[in-house]
Amino acid sequence: MTIRVLVVDDQAVVRMGLATLIGSEDGLELVGEAADGRTGLDMVRATRPDVVLCDIRMPVLDGLGLLREIGEEPDLADVRMVMLTTFELDEYVFEALRLGASGFLLKDADPASLLDAIRVVADGGSLLAPSVTRRVIEHFAASVPATATPHPALDDLTEREREIVTWVATGRSNQEIAKELVVSPDTVRTHVSRAMVKLRARDRAQLVVFALQSGLTPPD
Repeated sequence: MTIRVLVVDDQAVVRMGLATLIGSEDGLELVGEAADGRTGLDMVRATRPDVVLCDIRMPVLDGLGLLREIGEEPDLADVRMVMLTTFELDEYVFEALRLGASGFLLKDADPASLLDAIRVVADGGSLLAPSVTRRVIEHFAASVPATATPHPALDDLTEREREIVTWVATGRSNQEIAKELVVSPDTVRTHVSRAMVKLRARDRAQLVVFALQSGLTPPD
């Protein structure tokens, strides 16, 4: 199966580098390039890519604006967004995750990491490794309002699902959570999957955001 990729970035040299990399890789197809979010949105609607590599800071319509627009169109629900940033902990990363981004990548990431990221996201995965998730939580948790706003479907979770979602919000992997709770990783994976369906989280990254915004307190 060919993974169709769209690149949206206002820096021509970045677009050229990504286009060359994607075009030379078996199983990937570059469906277009755009220099701003508004043009990018038009191209997303026209080409329906599997994955969009998108800069956060852009003219006309920035990456966050593009995320909002895509998130409001049901027909584009299957489009996976990966945000590109110059800094490892960009100030907009938490907001990007809240809006449904599947993760973020540094623009200077090595080619192998970029290609792997595209495949992971296209397969429904998240680009927030546990170690990165922890740094994001530490850096951005303070930006969450002091008064928690519970997710409207939070009460639909079972007690066990809520507990595991709380552990997910610490940045731990399924294996680490399983060790803490003395259960199998498959059991944790099942609860995480069910919680994502109930909370309508696109991926694990967004599940972390929902947990933080709902005021779920990580265990000591």
